[in-house]
Amino acid sequence: MSKDKKSPEVQEKPAEFVEALAKGLAILETFDSTHSDMTLSEVARRVDITPAAARRSLITLMELGYVGQTGKRFHLRPKILGLGAAFFNSAQINELLQPEVRTIVELFGDASSVGVLDGPDVIYVAHYSVQRARRATAIVGARYPAHATSLGQVLLAGLPPEAFEDYLARLTPVAFTSRTVVDKDALRDRVAQVRRQGYSTTVDELDYGITALAVPIRNRAGRHVAAVNSSGYSGLVAADQLVRERLGELSAAATRLSAQFDRYPMLESLLSQT
Repeated sequence: MSKDKKSPEVQEKPAEFVEALAKGLAILETFDSTHSDMTLSEVARRVDITPAAARRSLITLMELGYVGQTGKRFHLRPKILGLGAAFFNSAQINELLQPEVRTIVELFGDASSVGVLDGPDVIYVAHYSVQRARRATAIVGARYPAHATSLGQVLLAGLPPEAFEDYLARLTPVAFTSRTVVDKDALRDRVAQVRRQGYSTTVDELDYGITALAVPIRNRAGRHVAAVNSSGYSGLVAADQLVRERLGELSAAATRLSAQFDRYPMLESLLSQT
């Protein structure tokens, strides 16, 4: 699901931009479930930097306690969790967002998440689930391609037309299942439909077994600042059933979450990609 990370674009950077810091952060981001430990050359290739630059960054990160080494392979250390915890606490996720996803799950079971758009992906910033063993569940901090998720499609529907077309132009859609929408014209039509109806449903598009319904969370100006979903196991619940049984409560939750963004303007700033 992941792809090789690239260093930030070299154009239009401010004079104060610190390239070495950017490379170090890119190295931290390149570790994932399929690359939990890597050699120096693997890190350099995935971040698209020279082995010498990768070595300098890795040594620095090791000295700071964020990276460890076993033999010739490098891996993340628990200290990295502190970076995510700092964001989680500063955004007050537990107090402002988590209660609503828990309420949705208490009403319907299954799982619920809040996500925000970050480039071509959606990042889960709140999540709660009572699902067990049927499929892998999302976690806070998980990142998935927006085109394959209900949360992502709702957020794409909220983009200005020129921003959405730019997204499409840069996108290389990946088919995670036989039901993933990878044709760009079809994806444009899908997002237009989501924009008209105000919600998105997906069935087995990110992974087999996931049926989900998502609605936008809007700020006072009407802009989509996040999205909230309710998902279930495809073998037990159909998309039209989610709409019929859960859309009303999910929309009410989105309205309450919108009020949180109005009440705490810093929350939108913390979650925004711009």
